[in-house]
Amino acid sequence: MKIIPAIDLMDGKVVRLFKGDPKQKTIYSDKPVEIAKKWEKNGADMLHLVDLDATLSMGSNFSIIKKIIENVSIPIEVAGGLRDEPKVMDMAEISNRVVLGTLAFKDSNLLKKLFENLGPKKIVISVDHEDGEIVIDGWQKRAGIKLTDAIKNFLNLGFSEFLLTNVNRDGTLSGPDLDFLEQACNLENSNVIASGGISNIKDIQDVKERNPFGVILGKALYENRISIQEAKKLS
Repeated sequence: MKIIPAIDLMDGKVVRLFKGDPKQKTIYSDKPVEIAKKWEKNGADMLHLVDLDATLSMGSNFSIIKKIIENVSIPIEVAGGLRDEPKVMDMAEISNRVVLGTLAFKDSNLLKKLFENLGPKKIVISVDHEDGEIVIDGWQKRAGIKLTDAIKNFLNLGFSEFLLTNVNRDGTLSGPDLDFLEQACNLENSNVIASGGISNIKDIQDVKERNPFGVILGKALYENRISIQEAKKLS
């Protein structure tokens, strides 16, 4: 199981949001490159960079993301606001993986084209959900499809990499959503990254028992409730 710290970017700063609400944000650093290098030094397997400004159509942190990528050597996946072909291709050129959420559910033709151009391992499908129902557009709208049905549809199209977040758990330290994680991990050929709700080392152990590809560490890491080194011992 890969240990993957998240670096959520807003106004050039490293932040965490409570349930994705930009009005409820905590700023942890104004030096994102240093944070990235710190997590790499501490043993992270990969970094998960999120451009929250792009997600919420409020701006872009592309230059900072590029700088982070230039300063670390571990793999990096990038999420947030990748909703048209030029943005996806620009980000795919500099990062190891791109995370597609809203685009994946709204534009099947473009998704197919990106699949043909980039291949299945370069694209991670973000299946964000509220208690089993997919949400899109920065978690503001319901997509009208159940989580497991969505994953099955993407598996049938040839995708295998998924980022799973129950938005009601994200940034809450209330524990991971193990039931939906287990359902997703049990689908054949699905490589699932678990995200949201991790608060302590037991949560990571519980996630590991569902056999995901990786786990995202966010607020619990920034608030020193867990360390990458502890998590690596379990992984």
